Amino acid sequence: MKHPVPNHLDHCYRGEHPVRTLGHLFRPDRGALLLATCIFVVKHSPIWLMPLITATVLDVVIQHGPQAELWQATGILLFILVINYPLHQWYVRLLGGSIRRMGTALRSALCRRLQHLSIGYHARVNSSVLQTKVVRDVESVEQMVQQSSDMGLGALVTLTGGLVVIGIRTPEFLPVFLVVVPAAGLLVMRLRHRLRTHNEHFRREVEHFSSQVGEMTTLIPITRAHGLERAALGRVDGSLRQVLAAGLRLDVMNGRFNSAAWVMLNILGVLCLTGSGLVAYHGLLPVTPGDVVMLSTFFTVLTGSVTTLLGLAPIISKGLESVRSIGEVLQAPDLESNEGKAPVERVTGRIDFQQAGFAYDDAPPAVDAFTLTARPGETIALVGASGAGKSTVLNLLIGFIRPTTGSILLDGVDMATLDLRSYRRFLSVVPQESILFEGSIRDNVTYGLDGIDEERLRRALRDANALEFVEGLPDGLDTVVGERGARLSGGQKQRLAIARALIRDPRILVLDEATSALDNRSEALVQQALARLVHGRTVFVVAHRLSTIQGADRIIVMERGRVTEAGTHAELLSKGGTYAELQPATHS
Repeated sequence: MKHPVPNHLDHCYRGEHPVRTLGHLFRPDRGALLLATCIFVVKHSPIWLMPLITATVLDVVIQHGPQAELWQATGILLFILVINYPLHQWYVRLLGGSIRRMGTALRSALCRRLQHLSIGYHARVNSSVLQTKVVRDVESVEQMVQQSSDMGLGALVTLTGGLVVIGIRTPEFLPVFLVVVPAAGLLVMRLRHRLRTHNEHFRREVEHFSSQVGEMTTLIPITRAHGLERAALGRVDGSLRQVLAAGLRLDVMNGRFNSAAWVMLNILGVLCLTGSGLVAYHGLLPVTPGDVVMLSTFFTVLTGSVTTLLGLAPIISKGLESVRSIGEVLQAPDLESNEGKAPVERVTGRIDFQQAGFAYDDAPPAVDAFTLTARPGETIALVGASGAGKSTVLNLLIGFIRPTTGSILLDGVDMATLDLRSYRRFLSVVPQESILFEGSIRDNVTYGLDGIDEERLRRALRDANALEFVEGLPDGLDTVVGERGARLSGGQKQRLAIARALIRDPRILVLDEATSALDNRSEALVQQALARLVHGRTVFVVAHRLSTIQGADRIIVMERGRVTEAGTHAELLSKGGTYAELQPATHS
């Protein structure tokens, strides 16, 4: 039976208790879980029936009772033992399927949420931390549910069955047995808060360490080039020591918890066993020798059940903390708002910035009163010193951020009213560093597109000046480029990025320092490809090199988030203003 992943899961977490969140996650499998529980009760019954049957057999032997009772008890027990195997397989299939579907739904919800969260959120939260939540935290939740079901359900069934048998056969001893449960509950209540605090602290230390490892692997080329291996290892070792200290504190706390619970419960068991023996010895109550053996066995079994339940407390605490960790993403409010807004069906390419401004939190505006009209097919170059606001303008254009003042119009329509996801189908970005994933050249160029024929793919690669080097690779289009395109040169990666943009035939194109990291030969090939790419499209380009911007229809000079000059290359040079002063920098 297939259970579709619910598309509303990422909206159901609203800071509620993690147990309620788990209940929501398992809602599609309620029937399967109920059936699994019933099966478990039957298959687990020998554990708590064994002391009763042992007492029955012992009394028959000592008192020379009817032999039929002995065979009857033995037959019942053998039947339950024999059917345990098929019942257990059925139980595992039902429970395991439910847990796996829950984990899949949770990971799917996290991945969807990560796609919907704003670029600002991803800039603030380390990617390694998010990976830990998707992989490690969901695994912790799965393990918690699995172990709680197997061990916790077994302990509860044994505890309940044992108390029922005692209540029926020797009700005088039931109150004594019931002392174990509230005593254990008190112990759990006293330690639960400290366990939760230690689990949360340990989880955050591991997330921080994961972040450090991610940074270390990213910086390995720089580290090796400058001989900074010792400094890099020193940073990681510092985080490792913090993880070690937090883990040891957590282990010590768990050890104290389990040891104190075990000692207390077994002391109670010894006292109760001695008491039942004395009662039977002096004939104070109608207790048979079989009852004494049964009570003794039940104390061992029930004490083990309560100890198991107490031992689950750290596992449950860790799992619930993982649910809270996942909830930090599922309830993150920093979403890109697209729901209910008009989809973009076609784009001609006219962009109007109308007094648009943007400020990051309480900082001064990165862009202030930015006004510009880009006509369809026009190429606009943005220049200026670092921090002038060029990248912020591009982020506003792409829709990664929304203007805090003013507005941006797409073909005369305010972009605040549009579904930016549909708008981006008509937009392509060629960044300074081409982002490739570990797959084939074919997969990277056609990423997200279906039904692309071979000729269209080859034409895009040819126009991007990439087909020649691709055909020279051992596997051609099916050559695996390695993680982040590690097996390709910078110029080759950039030409693949241009091919990726060409094959989408965008109406609006963003070039963000697309040639700044290339050598002269690679730049020449990329420039030829860019000339084909920009033809007939509205283009926004940020670059420092003169060769990239001098052919733009208009060059916009920015300072401190504002437009200070605008015109063609020749017009701005003739003015002798800020653009003319920037020329030595653009030639560098």
